[in-house]
Amino acid sequence: MTEVKSGDKVAIHYTGTLLDGTTFDSSEGRDPLEFEVGSGQIIPGLDGALPGMAVGEKKVVKVPSTEAYGAVNPEMRQAVPREGIPADIPLEIGTQLQMQTPDGQALPVTVVDVDEATVTLDANHPLAGKDLQFDIEVVSIG
Repeated sequence: MTEVKSGDKVAIHYTGTLLDGTTFDSSEGRDPLEFEVGSGQIIPGLDGALPGMAVGEKKVVKVPSTEAYGAVNPEMRQAVPREGIPADIPLEIGTQLQMQTPDGQALPVTVVDVDEATVTLDANHPLAGKDLQFDIEVVSIG
């Protein structure tokens, strides 16, 4: 039986949950996720769990935040003057916005605090600092 090894192109079905059971992503109802094992296309903790698995095999993988999206970086949070944000932009906590970096790259941010003078934006990945769990099934190796 063929087993997954680094460099293989694989397709997996997965459901990603937080440790409290909240689902944050799933391939259910979609095509499986396809990528090259060991290439850095997916988070390291999940990538490292695949070698040795066979088609049809299922596994539950617990991934600590250090092998997922990393720790929360306080430098990725910034308070900006409220008047610098157009009036038509919603500023409720949890709202996802997109900023532009000085070199023109799109940067997703989340509103995490609002007061009369400032809006605090967080550019950390929404799953930074969180330990994750994935239920995975290898669909194909090719």
